Amino acid sequence: MKKLLGLFVAVLFVIGMVAPVYAADTKLILSTGGTAGTYYPFGGAMARIWNTKIPGMNVTAQTTGASAENIRLVNKKEAELALVQSDTLDFAYNAKESFKEAIKSMSTIAVLYPEIIQVVVRADSPIKSIADLKGKKVGVGAPGSGTEANFRQLMDIYGLAKNDINNQYLSFSESAEAFKDRHIDAFIVTAGIPNAAIMDISTQHEVRILGIPADMASKLTGKYPFLAAVKVPANTYKNQTQEAATVAVNAVLIVSNDLSADVVYNLTKALFDNQAELATAHAKGKELNLQNAVKGVSIPFHPGAMKYYKEKGAVK
Repeated sequence: MKKLLGLFVAVLFVIGMVAPVYAADTKLILSTGGTAGTYYPFGGAMARIWNTKIPGMNVTAQTTGASAENIRLVNKKEAELALVQSDTLDFAYNAKESFKEAIKSMSTIAVLYPEIIQVVVRADSPIKSIADLKGKKVGVGAPGSGTEANFRQLMDIYGLAKNDINNQYLSFSESAEAFKDRHIDAFIVTAGIPNAAIMDISTQHEVRILGIPADMASKLTGKYPFLAAVKVPANTYKNQTQEAATVAVNAVLIVSNDLSADVVYNLTKALFDNQAELATAHAKGKELNLQNAVKGVSIPFHPGAMKYYKEKGAVK
């Protein structure tokens, strides 16, 4: 009996020594965006991949005001991971626009997919061009957001002053509701396509995406090199019958420099090893591409992510 008791105590002692090793979960916050955007559901899909494929990993996707706020959350150590627009990332890293000091506490894991600038009007609206927004009420995105910055870039190229437009600083979902109720004439969304807010509206109203002609797109990409010319295909949204030429930035997954190379390597590897599952969970997962993941971003990659890309031959 004493021998059995001694054995039992010994087993408990071993378990006590080993258990903390397995119980030490890695808990991370992923800052995404509003519920009507692409970041929040796509961030949730990525978090599920990490939580189910990486032992001990616990990532929570939280809704936020998107790009600019996300960068500040990572800088303040209130989040370890974030989804951001490539242009806002450039502004923060180089102390431009609303960022008065350079933020260097973050690095890149992957470029995920293009985020298309979409200016939405009603199909029967007299507004045919960005220039026609003069004097109109426009949902320009949340204050300080990447979307708002994109709208200011459009205004700049089209020669519009701030006071030329009745700017309404609304999130995507707020813009959608205001548009339905005819409280605004147009609104801008910078997001992957199709976007949930525009999809919601297009089930009730015929909509049009304002086109940006080639000469204006060339001026935009020349002055703002993080933009690229793209097209929104016809029928991307219900009742949207015309293709629209526009421009896009990239959605980028960033990480705090404080995370270890091993943790970031595992996060990167899990995303690409389980892309098929990610694509099933969210349409944007289909656009994740190993070669494109290392292009179109102006800040450094985290050493853990770079280790994975070198192993796969995506970078030398």
